[in-house]
Amino acid sequence: MGAAIEYLGSHRLSPADFAWLSGAVDAVAARLPQPVARAAVELVDDGRMSALHARFMNDPSTTDVLTFAQNEPGAPVDCDVAVCVDEAARRGAGRPHGTREELLLYVLHALLHACGFDDRDPASHAAMHAEEDRILVACGFGPLFAAGEGRG
Repeated sequence: MGAAIEYLGSHRLSPADFAWLSGAVDAVAARLPQPVARAAVELVDDGRMSALHARFMNDPSTTDVLTFAQNEPGAPVDCDVAVCVDEAARRGAGRPHGTREELLLYVLHALLHACGFDDRDPASHAAMHAEEDRILVACGFGPLFAAGEGRG
């Protein structure tokens, strides 16, 4: 599973945090509804995320994660993901977990989008975040979304 996930950049992550994150992502990816054929995960700062958000979503603000799925629903995951380390540091600081767990949550969220999950209405939002926590608990990380209620 790990060979299918490529990391671009390691924006301000220590080697230990980067190693933890890549191992944790491999663990959660193994429990996705579809296998991962390819996922390129770019770790970015606020400036890069703001530029991507403006270009692809017409919103110049920063955000936590952007998913660019290339696969059809139900097919093996093939996606590009941008996760904002700065946003994870801000949000992780006010929660029982820290930055690296917040980054894990963002990557899992993106992978679930590529699996066909959505969070645009209350019912799909609840289903997607329940699936995040189900996978995180099964991997031994605990319910990170529930611990950080209010994340969109």
